[in-house]
Amino acid sequence: MAEEKTQTGGSWEDLSQPDDSPEPHVEDRDELNGEPGEDESTAAEENTKDQQDKSSPDLLQMLKAAESRWTPQDQDGDGPEAPRAGTDELVTEALKTDMQIQLTDQKQEFNKRQTKTGRRSLSRSISQSSTDSYSSVCSDSSEDETSPRGKDQKTSKGLTDFCIKNIKQAEFGRKEIEIAEQEMPALMILKKRAGGEKPLAGAKVVGCTHITAQTAVLIESLVALGAQCRWSACNIFSTQNAVAAALAEAGTAVFAWRGESEDDFWWCIDKCVGARSWQPNMILDDGGDLTHWIYKKYPSIFKRIRGIVEESVTGVYRLYQLSKASRLCVPAMNVNDSVTKQKFDNLYCCKESILDGLKRTTDVMFGGKQVVVCGYGEVGKGCCAALKALGAVVYVTEVDPICALQNTMKFCFNSFHSPSFPLSMDGFRVTKLSETIRHIDMVVTCTGNKNVVGREHLDKMKNGCIVCNMGHSNTEIDLASLRTTELKWEHVRPQVDHIIWPDGKRIVLLAEGRLLNLSCSTVPSFVLSITATTQALALIELFNAPEGRYKQDVYLLPKKMGNYSGRLLCSNGSPSLISEVLGQAEVTCKLSSRSKQ
Repeated sequence: MAEEKTQTGGSWEDLSQPDDSPEPHVEDRDELNGEPGEDESTAAEENTKDQQDKSSPDLLQMLKAAESRWTPQDQDGDGPEAPRAGTDELVTEALKTDMQIQLTDQKQEFNKRQTKTGRRSLSRSISQSSTDSYSSVCSDSSEDETSPRGKDQKTSKGLTDFCIKNIKQAEFGRKEIEIAEQEMPALMILKKRAGGEKPLAGAKVVGCTHITAQTAVLIESLVALGAQCRWSACNIFSTQNAVAAALAEAGTAVFAWRGESEDDFWWCIDKCVGARSWQPNMILDDGGDLTHWIYKKYPSIFKRIRGIVEESVTGVYRLYQLSKASRLCVPAMNVNDSVTKQKFDNLYCCKESILDGLKRTTDVMFGGKQVVVCGYGEVGKGCCAALKALGAVVYVTEVDPICALQNTMKFCFNSFHSPSFPLSMDGFRVTKLSETIRHIDMVVTCTGNKNVVGREHLDKMKNGCIVCNMGHSNTEIDLASLRTTELKWEHVRPQVDHIIWPDGKRIVLLAEGRLLNLSCSTVPSFVLSITATTQALALIELFNAPEGRYKQDVYLLPKKMGNYSGRLLCSNGSPSLISEVLGQAEVTCKLSSRSKQ
């Protein structure tokens, strides 16, 4: 935006206005240049009168001259045709001349008013209003890129137990949170109905999630339910700095800012866990990094944890690994595989937000583009549906036989027809990445696995191919193989890098392989309301469960808890209070591995 302002600002005197261009409305000019003072209004009115006095006599003289040439005797026979035509031409010429005079004078007056009131860039006036919200929440391009770890910051109440980018953004962040609250009815109803009972009184929740306006609503709801919270970010690019400032101003110990380094990332987690006067007894994690850090560095604290709530594929997989090795000494709740998370957050949230992230970063047109989506889980299904709806040709890679069967079915033809070929049931052809990578325009990973797109695939990609990730971790794309001396990294815009090969070929990498939608755009608050409510209910269940109900293992969220979350959203809240749900959850199954779901 700064570059655009430099090019366009202060250039109105040099612009040539076409003769046939419409006159700018007075309201538009006032909006662009500010309201004129009384002296300027008076001068404008006098100038308008001068224009009328100047142009009107000329127009009248031309009209009279044209009328005098059309005499009554010319009306007989064929006479009227020629004079009438001549008269029409003169009238048209007179009107055109008068219009040119008026437009010229108006343009001069417009330029004078620009000079008097101080010129403002047109791009700033029109475009900036539509991008201020996104810039302040997502890009923060106006701020310095230095780490705030060494800064002394205080809230208006004198609190210093936080580390964010800029506490002065708290007022704007509060507005973002209030907007999100309007689209998160289930969580707001839970907060209202259960707030009096304080089911989380005594709970000390340490969290590591995306710090967005929607997460802020969850955090403040947990506080209203009686919990004490300390929070860090699970993604170095997804934190909304203004929202973090609003949380800090409200009293939450938050350690996160947009654009953290890897060292900053772990430092923030450690500041949340290692506070001298505060030790957590509940964990709310997204990706497993917080759980891993406590398990490795603070084993004594880990043994005293009463429950873990995990919402991502990556984090759940890590928990299953600990459980399989008999090293998980605390009960954990698998929220990711609950119906409310899979069918709403993973499917519908990704379906809407992937297009937003791609549009904001690349301005790409999807119609006719050939796209490979790696993984046909709920996230992959949402991405495929969105891309197909805009006209993209979508291919799918999938190793899970059930998901592959859902997407494709083989028909065998007799010898008089062509050999068998895959016929997609959902409209997408299942293929191998190595078979289609040479002509693909875009690659989207959403498996949760490691090195799904390797260096051998990156070398075969055509020039301009866009590579992005919709899974939690940045390990799905083999970035380590790209950080070599032979390849050049060129930073183009926020969250967009060009990787240039020696022969000049370049690929477009988004968000350095991290989660595209939350790193490059925003996500629908309404869908996240369901997930946030499910997380809150899981915390309440684990914290209040009687001894012996949950052992040291990983459990699927009880179905009754998911149903309660759905009722809160669909019927504006069940008539029963939260106490009727607490302690009644039935453990339907214990998942020892993901294949048993």
